[in-house]
Amino acid sequence: MTTTLLDTKGLNCPLPILKVKKAIKDVPSGGTLQVLATDPGAVGDFEAFCRATGNQLVDWKEDDGVYIFNIRKTA
Repeated sequence: MTTTLLDTKGLNCPLPILKVKKAIKDVPSGGTLQVLATDPGAVGDFEAFCRATGNQLVDWKEDDGVYIFNIRKTA
């Protein structure tokens, strides 16, 4: 399935989540949006975003200060 990359490194809350809201519209249903972020608050933000929108936070990890999120579009 399709994976779209969104780089929000260097942006602070609320910009990463706003960019995800816009970008996920272009992801096909079942596709994945991979988001790169450096804001530690993004973890909670993306968990809440997925709960609120019905999309699935497949996984996330932190690698040398960069958070990598994989969000599957289910709606």
